[in-house]
Amino acid sequence: MSHLGAALPVISPDFRAAEGQETMAGDTEYTLVIHGGAGVLPRERMTPEREAETRAALDRVLAAGEEVLKTGGSALDGVTAAVTALEDEPLFNAGRGAVFTSGGKHEMDAAMMDGRDRSAGAVAGICGPRNPITLARLIKDRTPHVLMIGEGAVAIAREAGLPFEGDAYFFTEERWDSLQETLRMEAEGTLDDDPARRHGTVGAVARDSLGNLAAATSTGGMTAKRPGRVGDTPIVGAGTFACNRTCAISATGDGEAFLRLSVAHEIDARMRLMGETLEAAAGAVIGTDLTEIGGSGGLIAVGRDGEIAVPFNCEGMYRGWSRSGTRETAIY
Repeated sequence: MSHLGAALPVISPDFRAAEGQETMAGDTEYTLVIHGGAGVLPRERMTPEREAETRAALDRVLAAGEEVLKTGGSALDGVTAAVTALEDEPLFNAGRGAVFTSGGKHEMDAAMMDGRDRSAGAVAGICGPRNPITLARLIKDRTPHVLMIGEGAVAIAREAGLPFEGDAYFFTEERWDSLQETLRMEAEGTLDDDPARRHGTVGAVARDSLGNLAAATSTGGMTAKRPGRVGDTPIVGAGTFACNRTCAISATGDGEAFLRLSVAHEIDARMRLMGETLEAAAGAVIGTDLTEIGGSGGLIAVGRDGEIAVPFNCEGMYRGWSRSGTRETAIY
């Protein structure tokens, strides 16, 4: 099912658009967009209570990012605050709510990028630091590296005194039950393509009051993934990207497909080299390129002028946006 829309207009100042492709343009004090992953519960399994709980969580995350941006904070600090809050929410597949590998462990990935100078930091295959996104930020700010993995990355977190948590903190019954169900289905040969199991990432993109862009993404990966598997989240140009000349992007979905397409960079390239709008570029990559190779998922994006695009080609994507304090959240 596609929720991209055919040729959606940019609408300003209020925020109206076809389902699945919100777009907004025009200069503003700040713009913040967040997502809690494209692995939404199918409509038939979404209870009113769960929907209210999810929207409340998204609202808390928007508030955390707004607190930074409304006082003139940088886009980078805004997305760091928003993704840290997302990692603290057990409803979403990152940080405290991360899914389990096939071996019953947690291996988390995260990345962030600053649109001002395209500096970036990323981690992969880690567990221990309470908030993986803060470790990605540390790597960007304090090392000459971009991507670090495993114990080498965790050692930097220890040296810097970042907060750590034990296995009990990251354990949620819902994620454990999902692992057991997935392993059972694999053994029986009945594994389906439920996006709630295959997808799951959190992210934020922002444009601050000075016009600077930033992106941050964090994930626990796929339920029952092989230990050592890394998806698109920590790969600059695939699941995370920011450049002041074009856009900031955080993706969610089939990581292998997003890697093969270099999704985030492809959108940047279409804008920079072909002169496409953010809406057109993001819509083409998700609605055509990703769909053609059998991939599913979506992304959030903010452009240099504050416009927003939120395309996805699956049933839904947990998401929310704020434009100088005017908030909205959506799921399907």
